[in-house]
Amino acid sequence: MGNATAIDRGTLVRRGRRLEYFTLAWNSLEAIVAVIAGAFARSISLVGFGIDSFIEVTSGAALLWRMNVDEDVHRRERNERLALRIVGACFLALAAYIALQSIRDLLQRNVPERSVAGIVLACASLVAMPLLSRAKRKVGRGLGSAAMHADAKQADFCTYLSAILLGGLLLNALLGWWWADPVAALVMVPIIAKEGIDGIQGKACRDCGT
Repeated sequence: MGNATAIDRGTLVRRGRRLEYFTLAWNSLEAIVAVIAGAFARSISLVGFGIDSFIEVTSGAALLWRMNVDEDVHRRERNERLALRIVGACFLALAAYIALQSIRDLLQRNVPERSVAGIVLACASLVAMPLLSRAKRKVGRGLGSAAMHADAKQADFCTYLSAILLGGLLLNALLGWWWADPVAALVMVPIIAKEGIDGIQGKACRDCGT
């Protein structure tokens, strides 16, 4: 029984590592495409989305670091708490950035130009991120990992941001509603900030162990 449990845990750890490697590769590519497309389109929303992806790379790197010492229980628990705080700091940085950029967009009436690349990127993220989040939650439940659950939530927020980005680009392109993206993004700020505070305080996510 003990050997079977160890094998199952080892399988989950390897699966978690593969998910994090995929996350790092996806978010790195996503960040590069978004920043370049945003620069060409003069779109702060696209550039902000790219910076968000860079923040998520930090989260994924923290989880990989935690998993690499998974065989040592004491080190694993210590790094679990540290990784959760790192993810929380990423959430807070993301919330602050979205708030500042959204207010700046509203005050300066920054209107992004049409960006086919941005629309395609947002659509791709809307497909990939929910699948990634679901897979991370499954591994997180198996490992009892609060940090993995927090990282899954970050994928959820990336999905929301993708929807906001897509909606903003489409509404601006089709209806000229330039303010749609920053207003929607501001609604998300307190939700993201709460997750960041919970992570900094080292609180386990509610659905760990379910």
